[in-house]
Amino acid sequence: MSEILCSGAIFFSKSTKRMLFLRRKNGSKSNHWGIVGGKAEQNESAWEGLKREISEEIGQLPKIEKTIPLETFVSKDSRFSFHTFLILIEKEFIPVLNNEHDSYAWCAYGSWPKPLHVGLRNSLSNSTIKKKLETVFDIVDFI
Repeated sequence: MSEILCSGAIFFSKSTKRMLFLRRKNGSKSNHWGIVGGKAEQNESAWEGLKREISEEIGQLPKIEKTIPLETFVSKDSRFSFHTFLILIEKEFIPVLNNEHDSYAWCAYGSWPKPLHVGLRNSLSNSTIKKKLETVFDIVDFI
């Protein structure tokens, strides 16, 4: 039984207090907003795969100030896992999108674009995840 390992990054700009979202261009989730990420290749960890996906999808690996593991979703059969990381950066940047996405948006917490990818919508609606995000954002205000 093969395992599918995926990961995604929620970029949070400390200077503007906004998060980066990308709109999917094609496939079953076309026109849905999500985060940077994708499937790890053979022998890649979730983090190694995510760093590669970041470079591929937004054309750069911005200067990361802090990376915080936010959530790991595992399917009922344990064959699929998705690791979500919150990545703190100092300021927003203009992503250079690859052919998977056609738009990007920097959005304030709670003011996400619609429609959101269902998995991301579920995560951002989860009370535990919301509390984690709010705690980090409160700490960032003190830095």
